[in-house]
Amino acid sequence: MLNYFFMNILIENQDTLEYLTEAGQWTKNPRDGRSFPATKAASQAAKREAIGKFNIVCHIPQTDQFINLDHGRGKGLPELNAEAPVEALPEAEAMP
Repeated sequence: MLNYFFMNILIENQDTLEYLTEAGQWTKNPRDGRSFPATKAASQAAKREAIGKFNIVCHIPQTDQFINLDHGRGKGLPELNAEAPVEALPEAEAMP
């Protein structure tokens, strides 16, 4: 008798080890992650996300096993300490 296992193809943030959900949030629970129909679809979606390095993983919930399928880079994280545009900076006072 053959056993068939259901599998999910997920996007994993390589830095945080979290998985992208249907709502566009991140979760530590792979069972809550958004499942993609193929690695190519997951990779294309991951490249549009504001993350750094990512992995495309296959998760088998029945056995809680993971298989790394692919990796890449997203759009990158937004700058937290980005400099303000010049026009947004206060005018410097002239020295007397």
